[in-house]
Amino acid sequence: MNMTDNPSAFRSGYVAILGAPNAGKSTLLNRMLGQKISITSKKPQTTRNRILGVVHRTDSQMVFLDTPGIHRARNPLNARIVDAALATLSEVDLILLVVDAQTPDEPSERLLLKKLAQQRLPVLLALNKIDQVKRPALLTQIDHWSGDFDFAAVVPISAKSGEQVDRLVCAMEATLPVGPPFFPADSLTDLPTRFIAAEMIREKAFRLTGQEIPYALAVTIDSFKAEKKGSLVRIHATIHVERDSQKGIVIGKQGAKLKLIGERARQEIEEMLGVKVFLKLFVRRQKNWTRDTKALRKFGY
Repeated sequence: MNMTDNPSAFRSGYVAILGAPNAGKSTLLNRMLGQKISITSKKPQTTRNRILGVVHRTDSQMVFLDTPGIHRARNPLNARIVDAALATLSEVDLILLVVDAQTPDEPSERLLLKKLAQQRLPVLLALNKIDQVKRPALLTQIDHWSGDFDFAAVVPISAKSGEQVDRLVCAMEATLPVGPPFFPADSLTDLPTRFIAAEMIREKAFRLTGQEIPYALAVTIDSFKAEKKGSLVRIHATIHVERDSQKGIVIGKQGAKLKLIGERARQEIEEMLGVKVFLKLFVRRQKNWTRDTKALRKFGY
């Protein structure tokens, strides 16, 4: 059945994915989409912008907004990240709270529950990473969270393996309002390809550098050109850091680290675009950019 057969049966709506840093929100979105658009890493605060992804089903369309992790902001960059996450509450029909079942009772989650109690939208809870938790502890957590908030549903899942993710999607679908789709059937996201390419480069730099680097790192696309009748895309991008010492770490000995970042990012961008990619990376020091409002705007925060 499709929407034209029975329009009143079709459901659609916007869903905000909220949670603490590293709860697995981006991994869950990519799993539901069946394709990667939101970058992931084990380091907190990987997601900095609101990422939109569209899930198409026979009787529904869900427009997910993957938000940065909610945490106590200590500098202008983090304050903008948290503001971006909370701003989505005014745009959605439903809220999906994602919690890491390995680390219950994060202070940021308590803060978030207080915010959610102040609004009237339905909230579903996804207890993520259940593949890492023993069943008795999981059952205790389900009882604990159910007693703390009136969730529309509580669904234990593993975003990494896909366990019970379809059950979660069905629970959200049942909660959405009746209405027509917002996006064409072939739409996956509203993000420009240039933005996703920059994010893929940033992810590889996150994964391949030490603890201090990711939080001082941003990526801009300097040029993005299709050549040879679209069979080749040539990309020049700059990785921005705050200090010369960080620049040296990103470049690595004889440029080895930067080369590896470029190779892995290029492979992923090629998979996304379906064509060959020539990727040239530069590294530039932009002193204290995370505290500079002008630089934050330049880098899209």
